[in-house]
Amino acid sequence: MKASHTIRPVFDDPNLVSAAGLVPALRLAESAGLHDLLAQRLTVPSPNAATKATSVVGGMLAGADSIDDLDLLRHGGMGRLFGGVRAPSTLGTFLRSFTHGHVQQLDAVGGRLLAGLADRVPGLVAGGDAAEETAFIDVDDTIREVHGYAKQGAAYGYSRVRGLNIQLATVSTPLSAPVIARARLRKGNTASAAGAGRLLAQAIGTARASGVKGPILCRADSAYYGWAFVGTAIRAKTWFSVTARMTPSVSAAITGIDQEAWTPIKYPNAIWEETEQRWISDAEVAEVAFVAFTGRRKAEHVACRLVVRRVKRLQALAGDGTEQGELFASYRHHAFITNSTLDIVEADQAHRDHAIVEQVIAELKDGALAHLPSGKYAANAAWVALAVIAFNIARATAVAANMAKVRWATLRKRIINIPARIAATGRRLILHLPIRWPWAEQWDTLHALATGPPTPATT
Repeated sequence: MKASHTIRPVFDDPNLVSAAGLVPALRLAESAGLHDLLAQRLTVPSPNAATKATSVVGGMLAGADSIDDLDLLRHGGMGRLFGGVRAPSTLGTFLRSFTHGHVQQLDAVGGRLLAGLADRVPGLVAGGDAAEETAFIDVDDTIREVHGYAKQGAAYGYSRVRGLNIQLATVSTPLSAPVIARARLRKGNTASAAGAGRLLAQAIGTARASGVKGPILCRADSAYYGWAFVGTAIRAKTWFSVTARMTPSVSAAITGIDQEAWTPIKYPNAIWEETEQRWISDAEVAEVAFVAFTGRRKAEHVACRLVVRRVKRLQALAGDGTEQGELFASYRHHAFITNSTLDIVEADQAHRDHAIVEQVIAELKDGALAHLPSGKYAANAAWVALAVIAFNIARATAVAANMAKVRWATLRKRIINIPARIAATGRRLILHLPIRWPWAEQWDTLHALATGPPTPATT
């Protein structure tokens, strides 16, 4: 490929747009109730709050990661395709008018919108046969690094960088990519597990409202190993799977596992030995009955399964001469507690898949949460809530376009940020899109679903 030497650029066409895919994406969100929910539930003291919030979401869908970037909505013929597009300065003032209560309203809008999108787009969360499948709710948090001293709430957290903490819960099934059920912004030095019980309860409610009818497995890492998370899962009659901390009681339980109880598992780089009909690897699993949180009152003791995966160390540590010391010197042990009825190998595999939440965090940081753009804490909290809404709309857009597993950045490249020229015939606008666009069929599929009648309800 070689650039032509006869090109003379002129920015003078009022009928061109660079993000024509926003049309079906926002039509899909509108049909799922976005505008109605914002109008009914958001009471922030700013004129046309629903329109401004939608402008921020639209900018995020197109790739904006700062308030200034929202100006990408005001070019060419965008004013003919969308009404109510606001200037970045207006949207910045709008975000700074939020209080904690208004952020909570926006969070509730996001949860209800996800349920609406799930109704509108079969397969987004759970639909048809998938509704009875096991769904997974994953809770995790991350630090979004910030710079300067004007950011309210910024502090040094567990990652030893100065920033703000974002906690989120995702919902996924074996047949669907993760969507975000709930998320919240917190001070940078907030402990990971703070507020985990309430977040998990809200996420479970959102998952049920979005069509999940089968079992739910709530997963988290060792930062959430405590009664708040596990107790919430038990009260909601769901399964839990939480990485255990290596407390003395956990270490003692692992030491007591009989050597004959370990089962080899298929693991990265494992080799299937045809002669012996078994996997040859250094990964094995075993389980033992366990009672967690015995330091709490008796009603909060949790009888469960302690599932342990051990991987042989490449270089053994120096042991202390005892049997327990030799055990932990030769193997790395990864334990988790669970009340699921999955067999031991399935339970281990399901728990390891908790890492899927890291994919969502990476996509957010590669998009709308590349920055937290305001110095005001509530404005950044509102930005996070709107980013969650934009992420779920993007995921619904991808599913509707038969591209269910693509990342947000890929969706922008193939579907949203597609150039078009606007023409008019009678009272209708026509979008002239590039000929031989590789994903034209998927774009048409999305547009048909976004502008068509709702999917008939099934009984």
